[in-house]
Amino acid sequence: MSTVATSLIEIDQHAVARIAGTKTKVIEVAIDKLAHDSSPEEMHIQYPHLSLAQIHAALSYYYEHQEEFDSEIASQLKEVKQLKSEQGDTPPHKRLRSMGLLK
Repeated sequence: MSTVATSLIEIDQHAVARIAGTKTKVIEVAIDKLAHDSSPEEMHIQYPHLSLAQIHAALSYYYEHQEEFDSEIASQLKEVKQLKSEQGDTPPHKRLRSMGLLK
């Protein structure tokens, strides 16, 4: 079912790196680090179900495969921007614009 990359990181059947025994993806931890420059200790507050060892393992795995992860993150951001542009304004945005509260 899954291949073990380290004792704390597993690669699932869809080739997604996850923290072993959890549903947390390595890319989620990496994005948190990149977006907020959080320390592992700060991340532990955000992910109380993970041990510091698991967080360090996820970051280590990210840095070992940084080029691939950064490419995936860029691809996801591009997709989000495209979907957002296709969606247009939501009803609350339209209402706020009509009230002059949004540009």
